[in-house]
Amino acid sequence: MKLELVHGRPDSVEGRLEKEIRTYDLLDELGIPYERIDHEAAETIAACADIDAILAPATICKNLFLCNRQKTQFYLLMIRGDKQFKTKDVSKQIDSPRLSFAPEEYMEEYLDITPGSVSVLGLINDTENHIQLLVDEDVLHSEYVGCHPCINTSSLRLKSADVFGKFLEHVHHGYQVVKIDAAEE
Repeated sequence: MKLELVHGRPDSVEGRLEKEIRTYDLLDELGIPYERIDHEAAETIAACADIDAILAPATICKNLFLCNRQKTQFYLLMIRGDKQFKTKDVSKQIDSPRLSFAPEEYMEEYLDITPGSVSVLGLINDTENHIQLLVDEDVLHSEYVGCHPCINTSSLRLKSADVFGKFLEHVHHGYQVVKIDAAEE
């Protein structure tokens, strides 16, 4: 498959999941421009190297779905792909001890996404605000972010201002800024 960056939604929706089309519909409705690249399933940051190069200068994020020990509070953490998540550092900043990766059934229930497809755009499906968005401060300083449209066979480049402005306002989600240090060499 030749990787090619195109503007906007696919010409045909044939073979595409409804949740992906719903994402394009909302971005178009909000007047949020985006560029898209279709590719084989990319489930890890490492698998996205070629895709990331095409999406540059977008900050490609690791999107981690987390919860507290009791599984009563859920978080979506967006960090730069080159950083490492350290539970104790984030837990302290958000005053939620014992963060861990949330079971995938909650990911599907609240965000209608599966592992490997986690994305801030999944918040369109969290109509009851079960998920709190946590954003690494460095992500906010980027002009563009790269993310999946709720499926890991496409990736988008969007302006950060649109994601953290128009999009989040429309889906009635705020975010909390966290500081995550760069990975140590």
